[in-house]
Amino acid sequence: MSRILLWYSTVDGQTRRICERIQAIAEHAGHHVTLADLDNHDAFSPTHFDTVVVGASIRYGKYRPIVARYLRSHRAILEKRKCAFFTVNVVARKADKDAPETNPYMGKLLKEIGWRPPLLAVFAGRLDYPRLGFLDRTVIRFIMLLTNGPTDSSGVFEFTDWAKVEAFARTL
Repeated sequence: MSRILLWYSTVDGQTRRICERIQAIAEHAGHHVTLADLDNHDAFSPTHFDTVVVGASIRYGKYRPIVARYLRSHRAILEKRKCAFFTVNVVARKADKDAPETNPYMGKLLKEIGWRPPLLAVFAGRLDYPRLGFLDRTVIRFIMLLTNGPTDSSGVFEFTDWAKVEAFARTL
């Protein structure tokens, strides 16, 4: 079976949880999976893997800067391997923003770096108001109010479609 490098960039941990589910499915299928935080991108070279998957979250409409830097600097290597990219964001809770073709954040990043892997996915994230600081909770609550999302600041809202995550994992 293949060796899979599964990178993640997360703010609140949901992207890592999604990667852990992907890892479990891939390992159950007999693949060897290395799960790693993109912040430690020097720890593993993509040249040692058959497949490279990058999962990245969005906060306030932006990826963490390491995401674009990594993809740009490793683009030549990634283009020679089986690759996949997915994004995790709360905007994807809406049916018209939950696909690679309709998610504005994914399209903008891929255009910016000039790379489009053959396998793409968009997953809705999780909103955990109690874990947010005052400022983030206030700003995100206002954004949710404007976009008809949940505004109960004591609530935890799981938007991730785990069946969709599992289907993506099986395609690897």
